[in-house]
Amino acid sequence: MAVLFFTEDISYNLKNKRILKSWINQVILDNGFIRGDINYIFTSNNNILTVNQKFLNHNYFTDIITFNYNVDNVINSDIYISLDTVKENSVLYNVTFDNELCRVMIHGILHLLGYNDSTEKEKAIMRNLEDKNLELLYSKFL
Repeated sequence: MAVLFFTEDISYNLKNKRILKSWINQVILDNGFIRGDINYIFTSNNNILTVNQKFLNHNYFTDIITFNYNVDNVINSDIYISLDTVKENSVLYNVTFDNELCRVMIHGILHLLGYNDSTEKEKAIMRNLEDKNLELLYSKFL
């Protein structure tokens, strides 16, 4: 039972792995769940497009794809994150790359905890939870 970080088709060295693992675990516990196995796979736009086409039958780029393998209240997942899109969005939203990456990382966890972002109301709730959990990261862990 662990949070692990991998790369696929790119080279990337994630900073503060231990801290990020503790933060992710805390968010999961705070929501009444147990951390199982969570694999973050950092990749490129081209590879995430391939994953999106192959597994979800979607033909577009995205920043994150979260595969939910939860069993009861144990959180298990493979989470693909396009670092190309994270970088583009960090420029678009005028935030640091690291901040945007952490936002996307916790976004995937929030999906696993049962939150969605299909409607405008759900998107607002999701954004609020992302902000709250980023505050937790920066105030308690970093």
